[in-house]
Amino acid sequence: MSKLGTLGARLHRGEVGYDFVGNRKIWYGISILITITAVLGLAVRGLNMGIEFQGGAVFTTPKKTNVSVSQAETYAEDASGHDAIVQQLGDGSLRIQVAGIDTDKADQIKDKLADDLKVDAEKINAELVGPSWGEQIANKAWQGLAIFMILVVIYLAIAFEWRMAVAALVALIHDITITTGIYALVGFEVTPGTVIGLLTILGYSLYDTVVVFDSLKEQTKDITKQTRWTYSEVANRSINGTLVRSINTTVVALLPVAGLLFIGGGVLGAGMLNDISLSLFVGLAAGAYSSIFIATPLVADLKEREPAMKALKKRVLAKRAQAAAGEEPPGGRGDDTAEDATPAVVGPRTQPAARGRGRGRPSGKRR
Repeated sequence: MSKLGTLGARLHRGEVGYDFVGNRKIWYGISILITITAVLGLAVRGLNMGIEFQGGAVFTTPKKTNVSVSQAETYAEDASGHDAIVQQLGDGSLRIQVAGIDTDKADQIKDKLADDLKVDAEKINAELVGPSWGEQIANKAWQGLAIFMILVVIYLAIAFEWRMAVAALVALIHDITITTGIYALVGFEVTPGTVIGLLTILGYSLYDTVVVFDSLKEQTKDITKQTRWTYSEVANRSINGTLVRSINTTVVALLPVAGLLFIGGGVLGAGMLNDISLSLFVGLAAGAYSSIFIATPLVADLKEREPAMKALKKRVLAKRAQAAAGEEPPGGRGDDTAEDATPAVVGPRTQPAARGRGRGRPSGKRR
């Protein structure tokens, strides 16, 4: 068995573990700093919206052109008076994207480009997107995101409880804010592919969070009937028990996305891959982080405010203090609270072998 597999088994059995919930203030602080940076990026730089959202035109040249990408960008900006994005397609043609222009000026810009690029104007394909249509697309995207969040909260509240639904919603908002903030800081264009990537990573983030929540729900069914662990300790055990699984699934998901982003978009220059790959890459990493460091510790914070959990915590701490002082627990040796007084993690315990097993027993042989 590999070392990582051995570690995962030990984490699941509770033999080792890290106190994620106990150090939750550190993770909250890190998340707040990252979120503030993302919000500042959105406020200062803003999002570079594609023509699908703000309107514009896309001109595609014939297959054979003797103009470089940088020269085509200069020609397009001079002809339109707006910033242009030029991409070279696989067949050698150029895709010239100009946002924020009036559609009635598209023919004029097309003729000017044809003169500069030395091609026939009839061979340049123009696709126009009106500002009103782009605004409708943006509104539909926000509506879809809002409906998605509402359905997630309703489902988690029914399947688990409202505290877990609130924690999952906070984690989702955390992931969206960080991803959009990175988009603003990097300056990548926001396209429908970006929206698809956001919805994809939200589902993935929920997957990790629900796995931990399901383990936590199973382990806290009768938590008030024992005095070994507090709710926060059981929550921490749930995180550790699924930690290696979360790491493995995240790494496996990030590898192909990193290939799309750094090799496809960076090395090969396939800029269209950046639209979806950046949102996937940042979102997957942020989703894995929030499911471990934000969602479950936040659930523990909310649950520890309940009177029943406060009373449980007092009983657990009292038993441990009693055990540390070496006092006999109430009820004598027949009471199982003596064992409960020692802090431990949830998991199976190895029972000691019975002493003297087999001693003095007849071998079964006749003499």
